[in-house]
Amino acid sequence: MRTKALYTGSFDPLTNGHFNIIERAAKLYDELTIGIIVNPSKRSMFSLEERVDMIRETVRGLDNVKVDCFSGLLADYVNENGFNVVVRGLRAAMDFEYEIQMAHMNARLFNETVETVFLMTDPKYSFISSSMMKEVHSLGGSIEGLVPDEILKRMNRSAGNK
Repeated sequence: MRTKALYTGSFDPLTNGHFNIIERAAKLYDELTIGIIVNPSKRSMFSLEERVDMIRETVRGLDNVKVDCFSGLLADYVNENGFNVVVRGLRAAMDFEYEIQMAHMNARLFNETVETVFLMTDPKYSFISSSMMKEVHSLGGSIEGLVPDEILKRMNRSAGNK
């Protein structure tokens, strides 16, 4: 059976921690979809279209990875699109508490063939989050090496930097 995996998030912006999970999951599964969650009540740094474009640019060398968007219940998207694996990234123990609750709830809602798999990010990225990257960047701090180069270029452009 072909494995069709989904890795979800708002990815505003995509960090090197996210990309580390993407690269590793792409090696484990036949097909990996990066599912950008649409949350209209959340104010984003980048539009949905910008995030799709940036992530596609970042993963262009990974042949089995594609990018999609969805809104609503994760389980509905998973079940309707025939995924059999949902990948979740973990940075530290505090992520596990939240993620295990989500995984247990989703297990009730997913089709029987769907498994949630947790991947730990590389320890060198374990302290970073999208919100931290936005904050540090907005205050003039360097986030070089913590987000993919294409993402950093876009962040600099949106902030009026060169």
